[in-house]
Amino acid sequence: MVRWTSRKTPLLTDSGENGGYGVDAGELTAAADDGGKAHMAPFETEDSTTAAEEVDDRYTGRRKAARYVVPVAVVGVAAATIGLVPALADSGDPDLPKISAQELIEKIAASDVQQLSGTVKISTDLGLPDLGGLESSFASGAMESGKGSDGSSADPSSKLTELASGTHTVRVAADGPDKQKLSLLENASEYSLIHNGKDVWGYDSKSNEVYHATSSESAGKEAKDKQDVPATPKDMAEEALKAVDDTTSVTVDGTAQVAGRDAYRLVIKPKDSGSTVGQITVAVDSKTGTPLKFTLTPASGGAAVVDAGFTQVSFAKPAASAFDFTPPKGAKITEGEKIEHGEHGRAPEKSEEDLGKGLEGLKVIGKGWNSVATFDTGGQGMPSGAEAGGDLGGFLDSLGDKVTGKFGSGTVFKTRLVNALMTDDGKVYVGAVDKDALVKAANAGK
Repeated sequence: MVRWTSRKTPLLTDSGENGGYGVDAGELTAAADDGGKAHMAPFETEDSTTAAEEVDDRYTGRRKAARYVVPVAVVGVAAATIGLVPALADSGDPDLPKISAQELIEKIAASDVQQLSGTVKISTDLGLPDLGGLESSFASGAMESGKGSDGSSADPSSKLTELASGTHTVRVAADGPDKQKLSLLENASEYSLIHNGKDVWGYDSKSNEVYHATSSESAGKEAKDKQDVPATPKDMAEEALKAVDDTTSVTVDGTAQVAGRDAYRLVIKPKDSGSTVGQITVAVDSKTGTPLKFTLTPASGGAAVVDAGFTQVSFAKPAASAFDFTPPKGAKITEGEKIEHGEHGRAPEKSEEDLGKGLEGLKVIGKGWNSVATFDTGGQGMPSGAEAGGDLGGFLDSLGDKVTGKFGSGTVFKTRLVNALMTDDGKVYVGAVDKDALVKAANAGK
């Protein structure tokens, strides 16, 4: 199912479906209590060797329980108390007027860009484990996974999940809430997703397959707070700001040029140890307040886990023809279901009920960047290599680290960002935290 935002441009959903590629710049939080508007509380100035101003800003809001399933810190557990440490952008090139972190965040919140076009380069390196010699065992399954639930390679629910790994070049265009286009450029082929009025088209030039769905009139006007899987630097920046609380420092660290435009560098860091997130750097356009580049580096160092930025961007109105699409002759066309939304952008009631069943027993331990989600699978843990035997047994043993504690014993499965502990009795602890933090959470939950 494709989901679209109400005022700006669409977003990817957590299943990899396209709800598009832009967000409402004014919705930094899901602050239902004050209409979703970002706001800043008064702050005090304290003397220090750096003359930095301490800011204590408060956001209030509600986040759905579904957002807690994998609290990867970028998304955060909740938009609650905000602690900002502003610094002045007084170094670097270009030379821009000084600005505090509070003022820069307000600039992002006030941004109202609805028309743009450009090219985005996205690189993702989660450091997933090598499957070794088991690729052939999974080959048939992988072939099937290349098609969506409707059996079409043009279905966005499967195609856009490719952005979760590797390096990709994406062309984007938007003209208000009813016209958006995203094109994923591949070797000698291209995948395009077009939203024009009520029509949503997906086209895979490699297979010459077309996916078509229609959206209700309210889908583009009422859906709010749909940033499930961010797709552009702006999406990612707003999700990162939702994770900001009193466990976070936010500073302005100089200036930069991105896609030929002058920008401020906003740096977001966890204050405490234990998170796998080192820092998030957002390049914010000095004129429009639009995030132009998003970089998440891990606490372990090395290459960025996520690096997404415009290599070319224009805020001029795209040509109307950019959103036109006619299925090529001979193309296989798959009709998808009508895209519906519940009142005020809520998911249909039945889907929320089904989701609630899957989240029964879900708890969150800790807060902010060190939060860990835990749930009980209701079964046994992962079998050991000895139990599985053969190549599969060796593969299972190589996947994670065996750990013990007050909780008993289990296995920690690691990526460069999100780690998970599965205990031998079937409980799961997951978050953007290191191994020690997972063991600590498991001990606390015992």
